[in-house]
Amino acid sequence: MADTNVRIEQFRKMAADDPDNELGHFSLGRAYLDADLHDGAIASFQRAIDLNPQMSRAYQLLGVALLRKGHKDLAIGALGKGILVAQERGDRMPCNEMVQMLRDMGAPVPELKKAEAPRPVGDGEVFCHRCNRIGPKLASAPFNNAQGREICEKICQPCWREWIAMGTKVINELRLSMVDPEAQRIFDQHMREFLNLS
Repeated sequence: MADTNVRIEQFRKMAADDPDNELGHFSLGRAYLDADLHDGAIASFQRAIDLNPQMSRAYQLLGVALLRKGHKDLAIGALGKGILVAQERGDRMPCNEMVQMLRDMGAPVPELKKAEAPRPVGDGEVFCHRCNRIGPKLASAPFNNAQGREICEKICQPCWREWIAMGTKVINELRLSMVDPEAQRIFDQHMREFLNLS
């Protein structure tokens, strides 16, 4: 619980220092959810959605927090919206999980449309998992490991540049020492969430 309280304070500061930081509010919501502080989780996930209505995972976790708080109808509404967002973005895992949550509750599932075939990805391009568009590929992997290769194969240059700016904020605001393995794990988790990598 002490670790959870530390995370809550870190993310609360991150969200307060940069109120438009969707990742800060999302991470704060996750920390609140882990601590069973559902009111805080609901408010944080809603703020993340207000800042970025395309953040499908936020709808899913908002639904979880609302259910735990006993607000079934609101949870059904959040999950229904989240399914449509996830389908539009091509976020299959959150989409499938939210569909299953609605089915488990006996709630109606929004009608899913058949995905249109995207145009072929050309040389020097990548279908980006963050923006759900075809964009310019990174010139090389940002790290010399499997994660770096995954980023090179799944993330476009503009989204990677956005993460570089956000990653600097994460390091500074959470005061992460990148020689500490735990700090590296926290950084990697933020990066994967920001880039929409499962």
